[in-house]
Amino acid sequence: MFGMRFAIDAVFLDKDGVVVGVLEDFAPGRLSRIFGKAKSCLELPAGTVKKTGTTLGDVISKQAAA
Repeated sequence: MFGMRFAIDAVFLDKDGVVVGVLEDFAPGRLSRIFGKAKSCLELPAGTVKKTGTTLGDVISKQAAA
């Protein structure tokens, strides 16, 4: 989060797209804890996790663009 100017939500995914970590309203200038199983991270606008109800164990998948 170094260099960022605003808070975000971060969703950490394993290789199969399973949510293994969630940080809500993550403030600029901070370091995240390490989620050992994470292979990727989605950086989303703050409030997205709450709005979507995303939680540990959810599966995030790509949808083909129309």
